Amino acid sequence: MIKTLKQKDIDKIMEIWLESTIKAHDFIPKKYWKDNYNAVKNDYIPISKTYVYEQNGEIKGFISVLNDEFIGALFVATDCQEQGIGSALIDYAARQFPKLNLAVYKQNKKAVDFYLKKGFKIIQESPNEDSGFPEYIMSNQ
Repeated sequence: MIKTLKQKDIDKIMEIWLESTIKAHDFIPKKYWKDNYNAVKNDYIPISKTYVYEQNGEIKGFISVLNDEFIGALFVATDCQEQGIGSALIDYAARQFPKLNLAVYKQNKKAVDFYLKKGFKIIQESPNEDSGFPEYIMSNQ
């Protein structure tokens, strides 16, 4: 079941975010993600529309959309990946917000391939302004 994030669920989605982002971005030092934890939790999550995927009362993943079109986060618990949860979340977001775009690190091949399979196209490549690593800007339009 997909539902809107509740305040009580923020710690759980942040746990998913930290664990899965470190795993997916092993080319970036863990310290970078740990240093950005509070900014994600206190700045980005509150200004986004965030939806959680819940199964048997437990959150397994989430998607956050900024400005009704930018996917700022799509993360699935590491032990629940490749079970269709990410697809369900992105399909849900696409029904709410028909035009979606996102930034994904070029070296995160698994995520790039996932978004390509979901119909997104690479429209730009540039270095991420914070980390300096190359990323793609992708769009479903």
